[in-house]
Amino acid sequence: MKKDNKLPESAKRVFKGVIFEVWQWPQIMYDGSTETFEMLKRPDTAIVIPTVDDKILTLIQSQPNEPKPFTSVPGGRCDDDEDPLVAAKRELLEETGYASDEWILWKELDPVGKIVWTVYTFIAKNCYYVKPPKLDAGEKIETRLIGFNEFLNLSDDVSFSEKELKNTLLRARYESKYRDELYKILFLG
Repeated sequence: MKKDNKLPESAKRVFKGVIFEVWQWPQIMYDGSTETFEMLKRPDTAIVIPTVDDKILTLIQSQPNEPKPFTSVPGGRCDDDEDPLVAAKRELLEETGYASDEWILWKELDPVGKIVWTVYTFIAKNCYYVKPPKLDAGEKIETRLIGFNEFLNLSDDVSFSEKELKNTLLRARYESKYRDELYKILFLG
C-alpha cells in the first residue's frame, strides 16, 4: 500500500470507506506525552480546462446528491494509482466526448490541510470532438462553450463547483497582467 509523504511512517489506516480512509499515528507532544493524531486520505482529483477555438468547454451537471444543477469543468477522481494526466484525459472524453493532443499541467493544489489529497488542474488546448460522452449512472451533463470573460465571471457564480479555481478567476478579472497570462496559456502558443 502506497503511503503519502504527508503521513508519518508510523501512521496506520484504521478505516477504509468507498472514497475516504482514516489514518492515525501516535504523536509525541512538547511535554513528552503522546496523543493520537489523524488525517483523512482520498484519491487525487484531475480537472480540465478544455479550449475549443476561442471558447472554454464547461459543464452544467446534475448529480443525485446535489439539490440543484451546478456549473463545472470536466474532471473527477483518479482511479487507483492512475496518473493524473491519464485521469484528466479519461474524464474529458467520458464527460464531453472531446479529446486533445495538447496538455499542460497548470496547477497542483493540496486544498485541505488535514486531507491527503491533490487536485491537478490541466489545460487541454485545441480540443476536438471524438464521440458521444459516456456518463456514469449518477451524472447528467450538458456541455457548454463559453467565452473567456464569461469563464472569468464564474468566480461569482455560486453554482460553480470548482472552488480551487474561483480565486484564480477572480484574480484574472482584476489584474490585467494575470488576465493576459491566463489568456495566453489557454489560447496562444
